Amino acid sequence: MVYLAGLEGLSGRKAAQPCPISPPPLLAVTPNSVKPDLPHRPGRSNRRADFAARLKARVRFLRTELERRDTLLEAIRSANAALDHKRVAGWLVHQARSWIAAPCWAVIAYDVSGDLDIIAEEGLTPDLTPSVWMAGNWVIQQGVEFLAADLTLDNRGSGQGVFGSVIALPLVCRHRTVGVLVGIDSTPSAAPPVLTPALSAAFLSVLEVPAIALDSSLALQKAEELSVTDDLTRLYNSRYLNQVLRREAKRATRSGRPLSLLFIDLDGFKQVNDRYGHLSGSKALVEASAIVRGSARETDVSARFGGDEFAVVLPDTGSEGAVSVAERVRDRIGACKFLASDGLSVHLTASIGVATLPDVAASAEELLRAADVAMYRVKDTGKNGIYIAQEASAF
Repeated sequence: MVYLAGLEGLSGRKAAQPCPISPPPLLAVTPNSVKPDLPHRPGRSNRRADFAARLKARVRFLRTELERRDTLLEAIRSANAALDHKRVAGWLVHQARSWIAAPCWAVIAYDVSGDLDIIAEEGLTPDLTPSVWMAGNWVIQQGVEFLAADLTLDNRGSGQGVFGSVIALPLVCRHRTVGVLVGIDSTPSAAPPVLTPALSAAFLSVLEVPAIALDSSLALQKAEELSVTDDLTRLYNSRYLNQVLRREAKRATRSGRPLSLLFIDLDGFKQVNDRYGHLSGSKALVEASAIVRGSARETDVSARFGGDEFAVVLPDTGSEGAVSVAERVRDRIGACKFLASDGLSVHLTASIGVATLPDVAASAEELLRAADVAMYRVKDTGKNGIYIAQEASAF
């Protein structure tokens, strides 16, 4: 049942041959519509050189370019121009295409959560994804380059649906492999791709630049996330909630659009701590936070206000829409068997206050106070319900 509370004051190319034309600058981005294979020469065979052959034809050029001082300086400038790890990886994928022609290039690296992810790619198709992961995981574990003529015949990795010729190079930062640059051609090569020791060292030197940029940008993003995230639930914290409320309240006032806030308190949560201990209580809070987050939209902001209290900011949402979200939160919490993974079946309910700007508030502070008072009205009338802070009228 929903109650109302009044509130006061609130690519097919020809055979690779040595190229007589000066190669493009190393860092020039090759457009998607242009394939970076060597130019076709009249009278040559139409058969396309395989991945390993294309690499072999460019070894001298690659070593010369990678060892140039200007190449390293440009890599430093370009890789550090972006503080976002995905943009750094995207730049690296573009560069790889200008180094060695391959239908698919991708970068696998750790994300902010510490999980491996494909953070940039060009030409990656669903059928090539298992191959990228196989080569990438092997390099992450071994810390050295991976070269194969045909993944279907290679015994260094496992996985269904892997195929093609591959080059995978480690991205090393401070003696740690923080990512992998993977190039794949779906067509097997007659022989494994080969990197000479000198070329391998040149790649390692240049790739260290984007590796450091990747690692640094992730460290920065982690620090920023920790400053606005609750350590336990991974929802936003109360500090960030207040920032969002003030920003959205100003925007709503300028645009004339509504802004709603849910204030949520778990009923009887103290008994969970008293009966099962604080570790179990913390785990139940994590489970409840997942319900709160999953009940809101991507554009909404879910936060842990403190203790067992949560808040959800609902931009461009009037009271009716806010009540729909509140009902979803309340119903899902009521139906959940908390701590089931520990062999328990703990039931909780939620008391939720709803407040909408400009109906009952003209500022972020008033909106928060109104939702808080409305939540306590639920507590005072039996818990497990929803109160709307507005002038009394039946909902």
